[in-house]
Amino acid sequence: MSIALASDSWPRPHAPRGAGPWVFGREVTMAASPDDPDAPRALQWLLRRNCSITPGQLCVVFLLLCIVSLLIGSFLLAQGAPVVLSFAGLELLLAGALLMLFARHAGDRETLTLVGRSLQVEQRIGSRVERTLLAADWLHVEPAGGQGSLVQLSARGQEVRVGRFLRPELRGAFARELRLAVRRVPAPSGTEIDTN
Repeated sequence: MSIALASDSWPRPHAPRGAGPWVFGREVTMAASPDDPDAPRALQWLLRRNCSITPGQLCVVFLLLCIVSLLIGSFLLAQGAPVVLSFAGLELLLAGALLMLFARHAGDRETLTLVGRSLQVEQRIGSRVERTLLAADWLHVEPAGGQGSLVQLSARGQEVRVGRFLRPELRGAFARELRLAVRRVPAPSGTEIDTN
């Protein structure tokens, strides 16, 4: 029997050099052309569902499954077993419905964009899209419940919970990064505001 020992804490992920202190977010240009020097800069966090297969790849796999099932069903129909083809059709119908349900939620994501003094939160779940605009000056970033819960963003009576697609142990680090980003945005008068 062999035993493997590992340290208790995993090393912290780090951003590549020159990328700033952001682990979850990235700096983006909010213009049609990224070469525009006057285009406003923004900080964006894209939190998406972890899917091992894209909807396009899923479609190809399903088509291959259909071809193989129908070939086997047709061969057995020619051999005198007509019931097999009807069961193959039922199987493909059920598998197709389940794969459609999976593909519908494969693109689920939360996008947070900090531009100037506002934070836009876009949540895309299935075919439903919800957008919330929060004032960064009044933004509170806190856990919605206990340790590892969703991150609750609230400002001036508006609330939104984010972080569904992050592992629970990473949500605290994400909240700290978001707080840091909001603090660093200069106020309109040129002074920085500490929101927490």
